[in-house]
Amino acid sequence: MTGLEILSKSIFSIQTSAEFEHAALALFSWHYKHNGIYRIFCNNTGKTPENVCSLQQIPCLPVNLLRFNKILPDGVSAELFFETSGTTAAETGRHYIVDPGLYLASAMNCFRNFYGSIEDYVVLALLPGYLERQHSSLVYMVDHWIKCSNKPESGFYLYDHEKLFSTLNSLQNKKQKTLLIGVTHALVDFSKKYSLGFPELIVMETGGMKGRRKELSRSELHAVLKKSFGVPAIHSEYGMTELLSQAYSKADGIFHCPPWMQILLRDVNDPLSPPQNKKSGAINIIDLANMYSCPFLATDDGGILHEDGSFEITGRIDFSVIRGCSTMI
Repeated sequence: MTGLEILSKSIFSIQTSAEFEHAALALFSWHYKHNGIYRIFCNNTGKTPENVCSLQQIPCLPVNLLRFNKILPDGVSAELFFETSGTTAAETGRHYIVDPGLYLASAMNCFRNFYGSIEDYVVLALLPGYLERQHSSLVYMVDHWIKCSNKPESGFYLYDHEKLFSTLNSLQNKKQKTLLIGVTHALVDFSKKYSLGFPELIVMETGGMKGRRKELSRSELHAVLKKSFGVPAIHSEYGMTELLSQAYSKADGIFHCPPWMQILLRDVNDPLSPPQNKKSGAINIIDLANMYSCPFLATDDGGILHEDGSFEITGRIDFSVIRGCSTMI
């Protein structure tokens, strides 16, 4: 068993910041040795295993380098790829996946960490079906959730709002734990036609309004959805095609990471330096589950980092490409 295989078995049991840092530094050294593109990037930044000794010093690869290059360790092949939903073919990037089982293990452990056993839930999706978007990481994950929930009502309902409405009413009468997950504009479309009083329902939006509907602020959007579904709060998922883990918000857009994922901030104008105020800046992500491509990514998102490790997304950095989740459908 290789060092990465051993680490893949242990990351989901990480509990402390010291354990996280130890695993991250081990992964940094491994990728510097075995991942040619990442090694070139590190050399150009002057960061090597000889002078990197803390989490904050690990160089984070710009997400577009991973998105538009086949970044894999030397001699390693991918079993599948996830594809971003760009507005044109030229903007569509790929994330090559060596171990799909590791992605699903991360998704399942992450759900369990925040919500408990998936088998307790009916999972309803306002998303394209798996056969329509086989290379969407979100659809791949939710398709697995649906199968693992083992409930007859679980499924994709994007094109059948009337059936979804009937199913939700039935589930409420049964007092069944239910998750409704969807891209934002699909949830808004449903909310314009139907209203419920289902306070126990988990409504989870995954983003996606740009170019599809009038832009709403988070508070405006959540107010619309809370009123329509009759729920006290709207949950949110923060994930990316280029990651293998997700962060979740249970209210007000305050996201929390699983123990094997961590958010750091960088200065918007200096990608190798932390922001001066230490609280807001551009978001870097260390995702230990992403161990076979690159666990260290500099995203195009701006954010606020709180002392407990939770964070908020404040928007896209001006020079970034609009995330494609809004054009998934």
